[in-house]
Amino acid sequence: MKSLFLAFLCMTLSHAAAKNLSEGENEASALLSWKASLDSKSQSVLSSWSTASRPCMWAGLGCNKHGRIARVNLTGYGIEGKLYDLNFSLLPHLLSIDLQNNSLIGNLPINFFGLSRLTYLNLSVNRLSGELQPEVGLLTSLRFFHMAANNLSGSVPQEIGSLTHLIELDLSSNGLTGPIPNSIGNLRELTFISFAKNNITGCIPSSIGNLTKLNRLYLYGNQLSCHVPNEIGMLESLSELFLSKNNLTGPIPSSLTSLANLNFLYLCENELSGCIPSAIGNLTKLSELCLYKNQLSCSIPDSIGNLRGLSILYLSENHLSGSIPSSIGNLTELTEMSLFKNQISGPLPVSIGNLRNLTILRLSENMLSGCLPSTIGNLTGLNKLLLNEINLSCLIPPEMVHLNHLESLSLSGNNLTGHLPDNLCLGGLLKNLTVNDNRITGHVPKSLRNCTSLQRLRLDRNRFTGNISEEFGFYPNLRYIDLSYNNFYGELSSNWGAYRNLTTLKMSNNVISGEIPPELGGASQLYRLDLSSNLLTGSIPRSLGNLTFLLELQLNDNRLSGSVPSEIGKLKELSSLDLAANNLTGQIPGQVGECTKIFNLNLSSNLFTGYIPSQLGDMQDLQTLDLSNNMLNGEIPYQLGELKSLGIMILSHNRLSGSIPSSFEQCLSLISVDISYNQLDGPLPDNRAFQKASFDALRNNKGLCGNITGLRICKPIQSIKPNQRSRKFFAVLIPVLLGSILLSVFIISLVLFSREDRSSSKDVPREPAEKLFDLWSFDGKLAYENIIEATEDFNPRYRVGVGGQGSVFRAELPDGQIVAVKKLHVSDDGGSGDPRSYTNEIRALTETRHRNIVKLLGFCSHPRHTFLVYEFLEGGNLYEKLNSDEQAQEFQWRERINVVKGVANALSYMHHDCSPPILHLDISSKNVLLDSENEAHISDFGTAKLLSLNSSNWTSFAGTYGYAAPELAYTMKVSEKCDVYSFGVVALEVIMGRHPGDLISSISSSESISHSTLLQDMMDTRLPPARKQVEEELLVLTAKLAFDCVQANPQLRPTMQQVAYQLSN
Repeated sequence: MKSLFLAFLCMTLSHAAAKNLSEGENEASALLSWKASLDSKSQSVLSSWSTASRPCMWAGLGCNKHGRIARVNLTGYGIEGKLYDLNFSLLPHLLSIDLQNNSLIGNLPINFFGLSRLTYLNLSVNRLSGELQPEVGLLTSLRFFHMAANNLSGSVPQEIGSLTHLIELDLSSNGLTGPIPNSIGNLRELTFISFAKNNITGCIPSSIGNLTKLNRLYLYGNQLSCHVPNEIGMLESLSELFLSKNNLTGPIPSSLTSLANLNFLYLCENELSGCIPSAIGNLTKLSELCLYKNQLSCSIPDSIGNLRGLSILYLSENHLSGSIPSSIGNLTELTEMSLFKNQISGPLPVSIGNLRNLTILRLSENMLSGCLPSTIGNLTGLNKLLLNEINLSCLIPPEMVHLNHLESLSLSGNNLTGHLPDNLCLGGLLKNLTVNDNRITGHVPKSLRNCTSLQRLRLDRNRFTGNISEEFGFYPNLRYIDLSYNNFYGELSSNWGAYRNLTTLKMSNNVISGEIPPELGGASQLYRLDLSSNLLTGSIPRSLGNLTFLLELQLNDNRLSGSVPSEIGKLKELSSLDLAANNLTGQIPGQVGECTKIFNLNLSSNLFTGYIPSQLGDMQDLQTLDLSNNMLNGEIPYQLGELKSLGIMILSHNRLSGSIPSSFEQCLSLISVDISYNQLDGPLPDNRAFQKASFDALRNNKGLCGNITGLRICKPIQSIKPNQRSRKFFAVLIPVLLGSILLSVFIISLVLFSREDRSSSKDVPREPAEKLFDLWSFDGKLAYENIIEATEDFNPRYRVGVGGQGSVFRAELPDGQIVAVKKLHVSDDGGSGDPRSYTNEIRALTETRHRNIVKLLGFCSHPRHTFLVYEFLEGGNLYEKLNSDEQAQEFQWRERINVVKGVANALSYMHHDCSPPILHLDISSKNVLLDSENEAHISDFGTAKLLSLNSSNWTSFAGTYGYAAPELAYTMKVSEKCDVYSFGVVALEVIMGRHPGDLISSISSSESISHSTLLQDMMDTRLPPARKQVEEELLVLTAKLAFDCVQANPQLRPTMQQVAYQLSN
């Protein structure tokens, strides 16, 4: 019996050993197979994973007491591969998986969710993708679930509510969408939850109030809407609440003020309204309070002084009013306080001097009054003090001399008087000093002369005085300096050329004399040089040609002499050149034409002689040309009329002769000319700018003629024989008649087609091309059959877009030409959509010709197919460009500004140069197409309307929601101001990188938008801030014009001609 028992025991132990051995082999096999699927670098990192040793000895693995693998920790190993290739079903004993900070891709395999013992999972900072499967609810033992910083998509599944043991849940920084599931309220053990930085929508579920153990709640950086739920006030353990960067609305719920353990409250960058609750003072443990960028109103509650532990207070960019409460002085632990961009009034409280730990104080753009309190000098730890545009007056308090740790000081845009404090840069830390637009007098402080840390200095528009060569020292880190509109005198030092980081040097409107130092050409990073309106003499140094990054060169209103150096042609990036009002002589160098990016050229009021160089015709971006008040002779170059962007041309008071070139008849962008006081003769070109010019702009010429009051009427040309004249008339008349007949026949036939029995066209066989309308094109005849062949009878795989009127297909014709074919949608009764939109589009596009309007190549109508053929623009539409992060990051500010200009020029042409004017009525980012150079082209004229100037204009609702002018919703009366409104929306969309949404309704007038508002709040954050001064100013101008355009009252909107003119000048 005893031997039988021993035999049984041996068999049992042997079976257990065999089972363990089998499981161990399976685990090893699964891990080695996964290793083999990884890249070679990852395999070398896991070199210890081999059959030469037990898996428990392998790197990153841990075993339980039975020798089975229970833990995997490969954090930061740099492993690249797929988790999908790991068979988790062979690893049933896993309790913990930590694979964060690797390069794992793909999704989780379905067998992963069979790990019923798993308690810890961290897959953060990888490249995992796909949706979070509902099977995640099977991991019921899970306590820690981290998958942050991956590429997950889809919504958070309801099944996540089954993980009732969960303590931490982090799915932040993914691409999750949809709402937060209500089942989240089942996870009552949670202490930490983060869905931050996703695209989650909907409301915060009220069930979140069940999570009474929750310590940290991070939902920032999503698209959550609705009100902040009152139930959050039930989270009595909560210490950190981050709901910023969402679309939350309504008031701040009073229930939040009962969260006695709250340390961090971040509700910034939402759309919250109402007052800051007076009970906010109950949150006595609060360390950081962030409410900026909302729509909060009322005054700052006095109870805020109870938050004595507060270190950060951000209330900026709201609508707060009233005065700053004196209780603010109780917040002695404050290190940062930002109240800028509100409507706060009254004086700055004296108690602010109690905040001795303050390092950053930003109160800019408010409505404060009175003087700076002397107690400001107590804030000796300040490194940033920004008090610009707050209506301060009086003297600058001398106590500011104690602020010697300052790195940035801005007092600009006030009414401050007196001198700057002597010890401003005594600590040697000052980097940015902007005190422009005040009434400050006296000399530059001595400490500033040796302030080598200085990077940005703005003293412009004050009353400083002193010898400029003595007032300023050497600044090796200087990037930007503006000393304009002061009383500095003396000569320029050669030191200004030694600053290798300097991008902007502006000293206009002083009394600086002497010559421009040649050493200035050594400031190789200069973008902008403005020495205008001084008393400078001598010649323009040739060394300025070394400033190859220069965008703007302004030397006008001086006493410069000599010729313009040919080296000016090396400034390939130049956008504005102004040498007006000097004593420059000689000929205008042809090399100026090599600066092809110039849009403003002003050489007026000098002593230039000789011909206007024909090379100026190479400057295709030129918008304003002023050569007036010189001694130029010869004829106006034919090439000037070929400048496609030229808007203003002033050639008056010269000695120009001959006739005006006929090329100006094609210069459609030209809106203003002045050619008075020359020796020109012959007829005025058939160009709106010349035909609408005033007599004063044409007077005192030799023999100009035209239909302008004050000019003689042109005589008929006698040299053409009668038969020649009739042939010429016939040659002109025939194309016009053919075009009119073709369009008329097309419209009549379209009506006839629309009356046919639609049922007979459902299975129409392919008709021979000769039975259809011919297609016309600038490149020759386009055959119907070629279009059908190229698109395989409009196969969806050739479709590149779908619009309200039809689908757009890409077609490559036999000759290699690529065209876009817009096929009208088929209506419910089998017809081809709305014939009116088709007729509108053809009528509008056959009557327009502009570089920023898409070119119509042909059209065809038949019961089987109705389509239009356009030039193909490979850049896609503006909406797609802005909504693709990759494309938007490559869509630079200069290109964006040019797109806005292009749309403005096109609309200006349609409204003011077409007779009758043409209204588009559906301007949106989807209807702005881009070519390979990102040049804008307006498309989709299906809702266009020819404006009758002698009758009322009414229409059914047209346009795209979010772009259509508000008056269309209730009057249905259209005017060109409807297009102006839509343009404003598109312009804002270009700057912001997204549709402006409710921002439009919050703007009452353009005066409320300031320079810094645009740069800090509106610009697309996917691009770095505009580095170039001219870009920055153009962006500000564009935003201001855009806000003018979206005024609710149509009468307050500018015309598109005014907008185009301002953008061009």
